[in-house]
Amino acid sequence: MTEEFSEPQWLTLPALVNVLNVSPSRVKQLIEDKLLLAIRRDGVLQVPAAFIRDGAPLPELRGTIYVLGDDGFTDDQAMDWLLNVDDSLGVAPIDALRAGRKAEVRRVAQALA
Repeated sequence: MTEEFSEPQWLTLPALVNVLNVSPSRVKQLIEDKLLLAIRRDGVLQVPAAFIRDGAPLPELRGTIYVLGDDGFTDDQAMDWLLNVDDSLGVAPIDALRAGRKAEVRRVAQALA
């Protein structure tokens, strides 16, 4: 169903502080509020760089994270789905979100339930 093409660039919390120009506590709040999705990689909490645009969390991401959570996805499962090519979208969902295909991505996400 999914195919992985390239390893995304990952940002640690200190890197996010710099990229977003906010405090460490604000970065943690963005993750807690589901404006960003983070997973532990090698024991370190990280966020894909693709989730950031123009120095801010990708606005389309939050609702999609909620849809996936409502479908019963864990954060790890949601991350996997967002970063890997989905056959019905033809690209990774994060790439479709970045291309302005929010409604289509969320329809596909809702159908996963």
